[in-house]
Amino acid sequence: MPKVTFTDHGGDTRVVDGNVGDSVMELAMRNGIPGILAECGGSLSCATCHVFVREDDFAGLSAMDEMEDEMLYGTAIDREDCSRLSCQIKLTADSDLHVSTPESQG
Repeated sequence: MPKVTFTDHGGDTRVVDGNVGDSVMELAMRNGIPGILAECGGSLSCATCHVFVREDDFAGLSAMDEMEDEMLYGTAIDREDCSRLSCQIKLTADSDLHVSTPESQG
């Protein structure tokens, strides 16, 4: 079963089991994870589902497409090398991801 470990900007951690095909954002919303608001409204201002993926997990993710790369420039806090949009990360059967949320989304 896929799982995601969420860490908020204060260091509090919560591990949540998910389903294959869920996005990290869907899992966060379903489980009331703070810091992922998922209120994009279809705009390019992606300030509500930005996450930082732990470096050793980042390499195992599918490649970021051009649109996600562009959308990351609309985040509320500066993107980092490990930035992704939680709505674009889909869980697989062997997902064991560790993500943290920026302070500005809390």
